[in-house]
Amino acid sequence: METEKRIAAFVQLGNTLRYAFGEEKASYTPDVTAKIEILRREAREAFYYNAWFTKDFVYRALLALGESLREEKLRKWLSPYNLSQQTSFQSKTVGVVMAGNLPAVGFHDFLSVLVSGHHILARLSSDDNKLLPAMAELLMAIEPGFNDFICFTEGLMKGFDAVIATGSNNTSRYFEYYFGKYPHIIRKNRNGVAVLTGSETEEALKVLSTDIFLYYGLGCRNVAKLFVPLGYDFQPFLKILESWQQVNENHKYFNNYEYNKAIFLVNGRQHFDTGNLLVVEDIQFASSVSVLHYEYYSNPVALRNLLLINQEKIQCVVSESDFLTGDIVPMGKSQSPELWDYADGVDTMAFLPGL
Repeated sequence: METEKRIAAFVQLGNTLRYAFGEEKASYTPDVTAKIEILRREAREAFYYNAWFTKDFVYRALLALGESLREEKLRKWLSPYNLSQQTSFQSKTVGVVMAGNLPAVGFHDFLSVLVSGHHILARLSSDDNKLLPAMAELLMAIEPGFNDFICFTEGLMKGFDAVIATGSNNTSRYFEYYFGKYPHIIRKNRNGVAVLTGSETEEALKVLSTDIFLYYGLGCRNVAKLFVPLGYDFQPFLKILESWQQVNENHKYFNNYEYNKAIFLVNGRQHFDTGNLLVVEDIQFASSVSVLHYEYYSNPVALRNLLLINQEKIQCVVSESDFLTGDIVPMGKSQSPELWDYADGVDTMAFLPGL
């Protein structure tokens, strides 16, 4: 299938996602319309097999994917790779081990493999094994040429030429053992961090709270830790965090909150409690569900060096500060990555065409 056909199909998929989960108006063939309704049903019912996948968050995630698939964004993302000019390309089968922490979290790998012209063999997480297959059915209804390029499994993967695997720091060791002899990308645990200066406006802090609470903080791009200046006044931000009481309506989240609160109280550990989040001083970058770490800094240069030294633990840095360098994510945008914002900073599209 030609590159332009593949791109056009994903542009159309983006249109259907914005139609299905947003306010965009459109009309489709009966076959595509039927697949859209199946995807909507899976989105509505995702909560029944994964209690973290509430309807609002699933809809938000799928709509965000639709926004990322606008033609101008796809072409901007793909332009450095010159896919249409490849002369000796041979399609391979890429095995993709997908995580299940967020709704359709493996979509970027799915897109990357297919748009580069390869076949995908995707091993789905049992926590998220409905949404992406429904999206794949929709894609194949849009472009039947993909029918022979997509395969899903929840068992062992066989017959692949390369591997992309996402998991925890522990599972990454197993991935290295089993897949090390193949061309591979293996991702580990990372977390988002935010750097505050103390001069942030109320509006900036409000949008930062979405970076913390969206998807209950389960994403690798969720802010799990704050760096704040010495003497930082937490009270204005704590009031904003407190306004997210709706997260307590999820019993899994609230159980985590009560458990961690009990641990802190029994151990006499000092912390802020907003009734829905526990904010505690800790040097660790990863925090438990319902817990937000913070660490004080006094020297911006020392902080920059600390972030650099620990870059393998950090997925993204959210800030409005003017003393940080590199790819800094604006507040409120950590869960709206662009197609070129690669997980773990590994360029998937540079890896795939050369297989």
